[in-house]
Amino acid sequence: MQNKLFVGGLPWAVDDAQLEEIFTPYGEVTSARVVTDKFTGKSRGFGFVEFATDEQAQAAVDAMDGTELSGRTINVNVARPKGE
Repeated sequence: MQNKLFVGGLPWAVDDAQLEEIFTPYGEVTSARVVTDKFTGKSRGFGFVEFATDEQAQAAVDAMDGTELSGRTINVNVARPKGE
């Protein structure tokens, strides 16, 4: 298990602060980042959330994967290293 999560299917309006707020109930969020388009600055609909411990990250996956957020179903899973 790894403590960095991939969050897909995010509503376009969600920003870094909101992403952190959504996941804070499951543990200590050490970073939360919505990926944006480098030309337009608009959300690409996914992001990454990092927790202090693997246990907190797993609790967030268990609770949030497949839930609805502002009318969109989000998927939450352990982030794979780049290139995998």
